[in-house]
Amino acid sequence: MKRIQYLILAAFIGGGTPSTAQMMMNPADFHGAEATKSHYQAVYQLNTDDESRIKGTLRNIQNLLDDPRLKGKVAVELVVHGGGVAAFKKGNATEETLRNLQKQGVILAMCENTMRERKISRDELFPFLSYVPSGNGELVIREQEGWAIIHP
Repeated sequence: MKRIQYLILAAFIGGGTPSTAQMMMNPADFHGAEATKSHYQAVYQLNTDDESRIKGTLRNIQNLLDDPRLKGKVAVELVVHGGGVAAFKKGNATEETLRNLQKQGVILAMCENTMRERKISRDELFPFLSYVPSGNGELVIREQEGWAIIHP
């Protein structure tokens, strides 16, 4: 019985899990996680009209696309709902940035529930958008599909 207890204790103490090895690594030797998969997916949620948060979210998406570890390996979707609709309204300074992100393959998805609730027509929004019935529904589906959910 003592031998079994000893073996169990030894397994817990000396298991050598990767996280334990990383914690014992010299921080100066760490250069970020390796992108070992062939494909990654991230969906960004934008539900505020705060201009700095909108700009920050769009910058975060571009930074993800520019990450050399993920070049050509990442699918990105921006789901806009609630106050985030401000980012997609015609006349907004985000148009050029959004078009550039879309050219790089980013899906720009607008929540139709938000449009109904706020009485916004498609004519008030950029013509190059995609639409989803529910922003929250899109996030739930994407999460279940294994997408990383990012809410900057």
